[in-house]
Amino acid sequence: MSSSDWPPGNNEAKERFGDDFEKLHIDSRLSIGKAKQLANVDPVVMPIYQSTTYRFKTVAQWDEPNHGSNYVYSRCGNPTVENVEVVLADLEGAAATMVYNSGLAAVSAVLLEFLSAGDHVVCMKPLYSGTYSFMTETLVRFGVDFTFVDVEKEQDYAVAVEKAITAKTKLIYMEVIANPSMAVPDILGIIELKKKRNDLKMVVDATFASPYLLQPLKIGADFSLHSCSKYVGGHCDVIAGCVSCASLQDWTRLKVQQLTTGSALSPVDAALLTRGLKTLAIRMDKIGQNALALARHLDAHPKVSHSYYPGLPSHPQHKSAAKLFPHGNFSGMIGFDVGTEEKAIKLIENLRLITLAVSLGGTESLIEHPFAMSHGKQLLRNEEEPPMVAPGLLRFSVGLENADDLIADLDRALALI
Repeated sequence: MSSSDWPPGNNEAKERFGDDFEKLHIDSRLSIGKAKQLANVDPVVMPIYQSTTYRFKTVAQWDEPNHGSNYVYSRCGNPTVENVEVVLADLEGAAATMVYNSGLAAVSAVLLEFLSAGDHVVCMKPLYSGTYSFMTETLVRFGVDFTFVDVEKEQDYAVAVEKAITAKTKLIYMEVIANPSMAVPDILGIIELKKKRNDLKMVVDATFASPYLLQPLKIGADFSLHSCSKYVGGHCDVIAGCVSCASLQDWTRLKVQQLTTGSALSPVDAALLTRGLKTLAIRMDKIGQNALALARHLDAHPKVSHSYYPGLPSHPQHKSAAKLFPHGNFSGMIGFDVGTEEKAIKLIENLRLITLAVSLGGTESLIEHPFAMSHGKQLLRNEEEPPMVAPGLLRFSVGLENADDLIADLDRALALI
């Protein structure tokens, strides 16, 4: 191998200006100088296109379809961002996917775009506190009405949802697994119900399942939402969200909205999501195995009054969950109740391997106390509403650690309460 095999790079601006390049002042040369791409550039991993704007050859190119296949401005489109959207759309079986700068940005985008004053939404309860607050504190101010149907109180959830539908109902909103109670609504039954009404759209937040374990569009939903900060990213190092659409027309409406609301994802965060997706399958397989072992242990523990894991026959909606997850992997989220707020706090503050922190879906096992933290008064500010969670409930996101070590950590802390 000789030095000729690795020639030095060429300055694209110098080639473009020719002899006139040397006549430019140094500040101008620094401003426009950049390496010319080699003829055959095909990286294995999509690079991070950090540029905010892109060069046009002519003004006329602006008026060509798709601006002559040229990117314009990174809030409107970016190669790194588009890459992760393509991968997610393929995984979800979507017409197209849109990524956002947070999960809640994805949720609010769908609700804002497809609801108007006077519309009605049937929504499950319990529900992620950020979604619930956006509905009850923001959208109600613009004349949108909500009926919340409690998964844990209805014997036949699909029938209860059907009774809640009115002539003004435009959306049915569900979480695959409720945050934080782990209740599982009869989504398949509700999708059958939706087929009777062509004007109804079905929105499913599948964050707790991950797009590896469940693809809501393939069973009849119109929109599949994820907080990509969780299992999609998988490493607790990126804030992002996504909406996958069954209809290209619906995706186009969201795309136009995103151009005007400025909720686009950064290319660096998109690259982190792409990296996370490469290990999604292997992570979810291990997490699911760990979670089932831990859930069985907690279910039998004398100091745990109730455990909630969709994969256990003791779970109130296990039959619904088994239909949604026929492969037997029920993801990595466990809820368990130790009776009182005091006991719950004492337990989690005495864990050593399991980390006391909000969020979920990372490689590390995380645990939090929803009543005092994620679903407490900071996010649920309506004093008239009863809390959606029990004071003794703990939300446990199982990670990739050894299951026996996680069980030992829990047992040591449980012995102290």
